[in-house]
Amino acid sequence: MTSDESFSRMQKYLNVEDTLSQEFKTFLSTLPKIKGSFGPYGYLYEGFWYFPMILRGIVAFRRHFHPQSSDIFLITYPKSGTTWLKSLVFTIINRHRFPIEANHPLNTTNAHQLIPFLETHIYHKEENPNLDHLPFPRVFSTHIPWTTLPESIRNSSTCKIVYLCRNPKDIIVSLWHFQNKLMHDETKEMATNSILETFENFCQGVNDYGPFWRHMLDYWKQSKENPDKIYFLKYEDMKEQPSMHLRRLAKFLDCPFSSDEEESGLLEDIMKLCSFENLSNLEINKNGVLSYSGMQSSVFFRQGKTGDWKNHLSDEMVQKLINVICEDKLSGLGFN
Repeated sequence: MTSDESFSRMQKYLNVEDTLSQEFKTFLSTLPKIKGSFGPYGYLYEGFWYFPMILRGIVAFRRHFHPQSSDIFLITYPKSGTTWLKSLVFTIINRHRFPIEANHPLNTTNAHQLIPFLETHIYHKEENPNLDHLPFPRVFSTHIPWTTLPESIRNSSTCKIVYLCRNPKDIIVSLWHFQNKLMHDETKEMATNSILETFENFCQGVNDYGPFWRHMLDYWKQSKENPDKIYFLKYEDMKEQPSMHLRRLAKFLDCPFSSDEEESGLLEDIMKLCSFENLSNLEINKNGVLSYSGMQSSVFFRQGKTGDWKNHLSDEMVQKLINVICEDKLSGLGFN
């Protein structure tokens, strides 16, 4: 598939308003909306903003999904390290089925295909897809806020949720780059959105799945109340102490590493396989295309580092973000 064809497919994937049912169009007409920074309008649903194609998937997911007791949900705010989290969890829970060898699935398949998004993949094209073919434990990914998850998941005592949080300053920069990659074919001159526009939308909470602070805090509070059900992980902590958090993650998912596995260097092998350096240089991630969206796999790989915000955000922007999020939204809640 050429780059032009991939870009055309991705645009059709994002702009689905012409393909919506009349029932769903009527539903959208009842919601507040705002012109998005690119593509279609964003709609406010239960306190969060979504593109119509995402909201359609969310509604279908809430209506038809039935959790199994062993289900695992990987939940992130967009641009918070989702690809890395999927790669790690897939490798951990499948390490006996797929030993780390040259033919490991991650070497030939993008992580977003191995662990599908609920609202933008599984429920994007089908209102009520058949999930009987999925192996156990079933692992799903989503950006859906806590309050929008089906009650069957929120009330489950056995389903596991892993929430990965990231520094909002790095999220803004990553989101800005990601949006510009989606807006413009890489073979053509790239006219970009201003990072100031992305920044202001983020601070106002009107970006997709925003506001960030409510998204993050709801899962953080739930993890404090239900630590056996929700594992709250910080991207920066994972970068600083990967071995420790890999052990904790495996234990939380009920598949802890044995002493023999640790002595054999398995943790180091997993970290190497799932590293940004390895994944970003694989042919499937350099030139592959996601079958469900038409997006090029390469758009999900930029730097994989922390602190890049220092190269893009001014002191005034950083101070505003601190005032808006840290002092206004997080003050007194015990979250650093």
